[in-house]
Amino acid sequence: METDTAALALAHGLSFADLYAREGLERIDALFLDHVRAADSSLAERLVAARANGIEDPLAESELLLALAPHLEDFLGELFAIGKEIRALSQMQNSLAPLFACKRLFVQRQAVKSYGVAQADSFDGDALRSTLEKLFGEKLDELTFARHVMAWREDETANAEPLAVAEKYAAWSVLSTKGRARHKHGVLFKLPRKLDPVTLIPFEAAAVEGVAALRLPEDKLRRREGFALTDPGTDVTGALDSAHYCIFCHGQGKDSCSKGLHEKSGGFKKSAFGIPLIGCPLEEKISEMNLLASEGHTLGALATAIVDNPMVAGTGHRICNDCMKSCIYQKQ
Repeated sequence: METDTAALALAHGLSFADLYAREGLERIDALFLDHVRAADSSLAERLVAARANGIEDPLAESELLLALAPHLEDFLGELFAIGKEIRALSQMQNSLAPLFACKRLFVQRQAVKSYGVAQADSFDGDALRSTLEKLFGEKLDELTFARHVMAWREDETANAEPLAVAEKYAAWSVLSTKGRARHKHGVLFKLPRKLDPVTLIPFEAAAVEGVAALRLPEDKLRRREGFALTDPGTDVTGALDSAHYCIFCHGQGKDSCSKGLHEKSGGFKKSAFGIPLIGCPLEEKISEMNLLASEGHTLGALATAIVDNPMVAGTGHRICNDCMKSCIYQKQ
């Protein structure tokens, strides 16, 4: 059904038509400044000064945007009467925090370093899972595993035995063939892997009408229907997993995804195929965006990307794949 936007009222006596008129936008901007000033007068003055004089230091600009993001979310929640929904989204995302902490601190730094692949393959994953479920007092899923493990780690001496079981299960899930198959749709038991740029696409030898050829394995085929994407994308958990994977390099003055990977000589590093890794062609503030997303500020993260790319919804899938290549090469 079509919605009559003229009948939808915003806060402060504004209407949707004001979003498309200069006078309306100027009024909204003034209201936003008042909103920030009421919460943090010094931050409001920093914003006014930045608008008037610009900011030469990229890190100072990043810090200003990061400080403004929560206030922007509060303002938008009031303006569009979606404050309750914004808070619910933030709470839901924050409830996933144990996943990413457990992945970093327990799975990556501890479990997979304690056992080799051969040892992990020898473990009885089903038996370990059954033991953990008895210890948990509930069914094992990734978030349940993460919550209990992070709670046990608060007193590792008292919880040495259950942590040892969890460590074996995590190693089995990450390193063994059966474990990876069990958790292939999750995020907790997946670690970054070094890519071979020559074999990014898996293929196998085949004969087509007697001619030697290469083809994708049947389980890797993805049929394109019209202009639809060939993959289902990811959910909130998967998106946050990617955000937490970011090293937030804007604080180091590198901004690699945004501004590319640089050689010490000043030029751009190149991929294995000789392509300069120039980063995002729009220089979106990707590190800052990921930091805000990892902290549960979804609208703040979106707004930060929009600073440099107002059409982010239309460009994200293609351009951000290029940014990910820069990130991947950097982390190798």
